[in-house]
Amino acid sequence: MNRATSVFVSEPGDRSVLQVRDHDLPDPSEGEVQVEVAAAGVNFIDVYKRQGVYPVPTPFVLGEEGAGTVTAVGPGVSDHAVGDRVAWCQSAGSESTLVNKPARLLVPVPDGVDLEVAAAAMLQGLTAHYLVTSTYAVGPGDVALVHAAAGGVGQLLVQMVTARGATVVATAGSDEKLEIARALGAQHLINYETVDDLAAAVRDAAGRGVDVAYDGVGKATFDASLASLRPRGMMVLFGGASGQVPPFDIQRLNSGGSLFLTRPTLGHYVAEREEFEWRAREVLGAVADGSLKIDIGGRYPLTEAAAAYEALEGRRTTGKLILVPTA
Repeated sequence: MNRATSVFVSEPGDRSVLQVRDHDLPDPSEGEVQVEVAAAGVNFIDVYKRQGVYPVPTPFVLGEEGAGTVTAVGPGVSDHAVGDRVAWCQSAGSESTLVNKPARLLVPVPDGVDLEVAAAAMLQGLTAHYLVTSTYAVGPGDVALVHAAAGGVGQLLVQMVTARGATVVATAGSDEKLEIARALGAQHLINYETVDDLAAAVRDAAGRGVDVAYDGVGKATFDASLASLRPRGMMVLFGGASGQVPPFDIQRLNSGGSLFLTRPTLGHYVAEREEFEWRAREVLGAVADGSLKIDIGGRYPLTEAAAAYEALEGRRTTGKLILVPTA
């Protein structure tokens, strides 16, 4: 039995329900390994779970991704050893100093990739990867709209879309954030705080309707994203940072030009081990060779988890926020 410190959600609610406390952690069981956590990622899915949008029985430990070093191996595990550097995502209970994780959910971290960077790359990196390779396979000649382009997923989308030979129309809430997107390869920049008609601004910038709109903002940008699409374009709603999109008349897809709408989630794109390994290998490999840049925009100790989520929910951040065991 070991002791761990974790971020608990005591009941559904706002940030006041977060509690950081010590607790016992048993030795890893069959098929598990125990990992000393170097960093855990901070994500909007954590907010949805804390609020009860995604119902989870309470109390529970927050966090979906992280990276660290294996400290113990349970029975039946042959592909991991003490001392291995590993990372994971889509695995609850990650905001802790020590965790037990199913070995099948872990991937190796390449040499030369810092564990904090690996933790920051997993959930958002694999999300951006499936969005541009599978949900809508971006290619040369395509024009993609990327909202919140200076955020964690946004920065990775800009880089991946550009690397695949497509054009990015980037939006953000300030000129400073847009400069981040420009430096990563975005060709067209729109400050949505300074335009009256966002969809018209997107069309003017692109010279036509976009082929795909990657929208993790949700309620505040959904209508503009739909109106920005070319006929038979695809609306990819992968999050709701500004709130959940209310029900709408599906006939709008017809009148908008036989549009496609999807609400994907990472779990369905990494459900098979082979696909999970492929996506992680490509993302972490790109980080290792320098072709994919991960921007850690904030580093908070576990004891300041509420402050990290306040920054995330207030949309005052750029890049990725992480929690680390100590200051």
